[in-house]
Amino acid sequence: MPGITREEVAHLGKLARLELSADELDHFAGQLDDIIGAVARVSEVAGEDVPPTSHPLPLTNVMRPDDVQPSLTPEQALSGAPAQEQQRFKVPQILGED
Repeated sequence: MPGITREEVAHLGKLARLELSADELDHFAGQLDDIIGAVARVSEVAGEDVPPTSHPLPLTNVMRPDDVQPSLTPEQALSGAPAQEQQRFKVPQILGED
């Protein structure tokens, strides 16, 4: 398989809106070629009887069911707030934005 060319790296850089120097083009071409070679080696190892997976171990959902539970009313939640506005906590402005 031919290696990744500088022109291909330059095209990828243009698509990603990156300005790459000549040294970076050579450097990244070698790195991308190594990455593609590693992926090709992994593809060779997987047999037809091995299903594609995203994780080596099966994953299960460990979250609890989303059951509706009684909760505080806005008035109860805001009862201890030092400042409130339109049923929300009012905090000091920190970013200087409106």
